[in-house]
Amino acid sequence: MNSISKMEAEQAAIAQRSDWLGILSRSIGGELEALATDLTSGLAFEWLRAPHVGLVMVRGRAGGTGNMFNLGEMTVTRASVRLEDGTVGHGYAHGRDKRHAELAAIVDALLQRPDRHDEIMARVIAPLRQKAEARRLEQSRKAAATKVEFFTLVRGENPA
Repeated sequence: MNSISKMEAEQAAIAQRSDWLGILSRSIGGELEALATDLTSGLAFEWLRAPHVGLVMVRGRAGGTGNMFNLGEMTVTRASVRLEDGTVGHGYAHGRDKRHAELAAIVDALLQRPDRHDEIMARVIAPLRQKAEARRLEQSRKAAATKVEFFTLVRGENPA
């Protein structure tokens, strides 16, 4: 494998991990608990960073593409674990849900193991992705129901 294809493979792996970490962090704690508890129960790990709560600054962009600005602070819980085989996982959750961050860290570590990756993707990540998409569609449907169309009538004396 040449250095370019090796670098592309590493970038693809980073993008894939970023994707599943995003799904885990944006999921609802109860959904993750229901899907991951049987996979993580009895699993030996050590805490690298026990779940703790902190604040992060949320930044926005004017118009989506303009100058960045500080929007405000958001409460986040994070955790890091190391499995017996040395695999390290990190988990983040919005709010103060320590169990959510713990499960996300364990699932992240398990997803990095080739022997468990496909199973965890199918049993945890795919259902969480579907639930998130369903929530997004529902929110979009509700927003569309309140949409107001504004129009103006051109008067005869106004130039067109």
